[in-house]
This record gives sequence, C-alpha cells and structure tokens, in this order.
Amino acid sequence: MKKFLALILALCMTFALVACGGGNSNDTTSNNTPSSTNTDTPSGDAKTVGIAMPTKSLERWNRDGAYLDEQFKAAGYNTIVTYSDNKNEQQVNDIQNMLAQGVDLLIIAAIDGAGLNTVMNDAGAAGIPVISYDRLIMNDNATYYVSFDNYTVGKLQGEYVRDALDLDNAAGPFNMEFTAGDPADNNAGYFFNGAMDVIKPYIDSGKVIVKSGQTAFDQVATDQWQTDVALDRAQNVLASYYSDGTQLDAWLCSNDSTSLGVTQAIQADYAGGNAVVITGQDGDEANLRNIKDGAQSMTVYKAVANEAVVTLDLAKAILNGETVDGGLISASGWDFDCAYDTESYETSAGNKCPSFLLVPDVVTADNMEAKLVTPGYYTVGDDGYLKATNG
Repeated sequence: MKKFLALILALCMTFALVACGGGNSNDTTSNNTPSSTNTDTPSGDAKTVGIAMPTKSLERWNRDGAYLDEQFKAAGYNTIVTYSDNKNEQQVNDIQNMLAQGVDLLIIAAIDGAGLNTVMNDAGAAGIPVISYDRLIMNDNATYYVSFDNYTVGKLQGEYVRDALDLDNAAGPFNMEFTAGDPADNNAGYFFNGAMDVIKPYIDSGKVIVKSGQTAFDQVATDQWQTDVALDRAQNVLASYYSDGTQLDAWLCSNDSTSLGVTQAIQADYAGGNAVVITGQDGDEANLRNIKDGAQSMTVYKAVANEAVVTLDLAKAILNGETVDGGLISASGWDFDCAYDTESYETSAGNKCPSFLLVPDVVTADNMEAKLVTPGYYTVGDDGYLKATNG
C-alpha cells in the first residue's frame, strides 16, 4: 500500500511540475550554481526535516530528492531540500544552514562520507538525529542508516557476468575489465567487493584475464561517478590493450553513469567484433535505453520510492520518540523486502550503525517492463523507451 502511495505522490508531483513550471519558487535554481535548494514556509507547529542530496547532475539523486520531498510533505512535515553540486564544502554549508533554521531531523546522502565531521558533531551537540541516506556517514552522530544491501548489488553484477559468459562451463579464457565508483562514497567499496568476490576465483584460475592488470579498487575507481572520467579511462584501456582487435568479453561497471562512459568508449573505440557484456546500477533512463538497444546488458535497480517509504517511517518513529528496532518492519507493513541489520556497518571502529537495508533487483531487456513498468516506477514513452514516473 505504501509503495502505491509513493507512486501516486510521484505522479502528482510530475503533474504539478508540468502545470506550474515547478513546485516552489526555488525549484528552478540552476544546476550550475553551487547549491540548489527547495524550502517551504513552515506551517504551524509542523516539524521540519532537512534533506541534503549530493547533486542534480546524476539522474538518480533527482529521483531520491523528489520522492523524499513528496513523502515528507504528504505526511505533514516541512522540508528543506538541497543539492550540493558534488562539492563537500557546499554540503557542509547547506547542512549548517539547515541547523541554523532549526530543523528537527536531518536526512543526508553524503558526498564524502568522511568529510562531514564538523557539521555532524554540531548536529549531535544540538540533539538533532541524523539518518544516513543511501551512503553511510563515517561519524558516530549518524543515528541510523537506510540503504540497499550494497554488497549484494556488486554480487548481482558479478553473478550476471559469470552466468552470461558461462564461466563455470565454458572453456575460456575470457577478457574482462572493471570500472568502480567514487572513493569518497562508502558504498563504492561494497559494490566492488561484492562483484570481485564472485569473479576473483575465475581470475585466479586463469578463466578470466584482465588485460590491463587493473583489479584493485584504487586502480579502477571513478571520481564522483562521472561519466566523462569513466569514458577517458575506458578509452585508454582500449587503446592500450585491445586496439589490435583483441576480444573483450565483459566490462563490469559499478553503476549506470560509469557504464554510460564505458559503453560510449566501446561503441567508438573497440576494435573487436563481439558483443561485450556490460553491467550497471540505478536504472537511469539513458542506460535503460541502452539495455533495450542491446548496448548495455543489465542494471541493478534500487527502488528509491521504497527507500523513501522506509526513511519516512523511520523518521516518524524517531521524531515521535519511539524505540526503533527491527519491529519497525513488521509494524509498518511494507510490501517489499527490507532487513534490519545491526552488525554490517560501522561509523567508526566498533561503533555499529543500525541499518535498514532494502533488496536490489536485476533488470534486463527481457524483464524491464515487468520489473519497472508494472510496479509503476517507469512508464513506456511513445518512442518505446522507459521514463521514470517522477522524472
């Protein structure tokens, strides 16, 4: 039921934006400014929730911010929503401004999980609870963590490559490369490790060969998950190791923005004639288009509408002074899978952060309508390609 509510809210928001040209007077702030901010005039005694998103330059954060904003408004809260242009110092300033405006709770998707210590300490000193949203903040004032099972995201990518190449049965060897995420994003290591734990035995046995030799996270990381950074590195790898027509069988990318860069490089610069298995994550519209067209093989989809539902119910419990534990899952009646985990994530050595972890899903050309359109996350446009319902 709550998933249905989230989708209805998203559709209503889309209609309002089309009809009125934007929700608040500040909604049209340029993405090129240091920070884009939506604020509402506080209504009565309603509590105010600050929502700090990293950037508008990546499609998924626009979806996250929109879902959270609509969920909290519909529940009667005032909201302050910021997008910090992937600048950590700007996000610090944005959060400081939220504290100065007297927010009752913070929801932060950190640009740099280790770069918010001062402002997090300020929040702790003021008694303001903080929900780490999607990316864990490495500070003990982070009260709870809401995300997807990040290790499983990478594991699903690795398993897809394993099965697509039939590594357990085919003779091989197969040539493969890796592109990981932003070193400042705590999740990036989990994604990479989940994938590498599946693929490494085949590298060790010689079934999979990484011609570039780049198999360590710091060798394949992509600053700020930027498409152009992934594109540049992919072009260099292709020029150095595959320009003579050497076959490339798979390229494991940790998310869709990096996958977009790798796909562009392969389309322009790969001399081999075979199709390359390419992974991704997030379900960005451009990547779903590539999947439909056969240029990308899969994406791991994380239903951010459901992530917003969990965040709202958690925030309600915190603001109502309720005890928060695994009982929130059964009490809320969510119609999607979510686990309460008190062991996997630490904000510092020995300090466990209670976490609510949702389950990601594999999307391919064969199942994208069943996985994305039928639940209402996307619609099919007149051109046959998928569009996010809140986009």
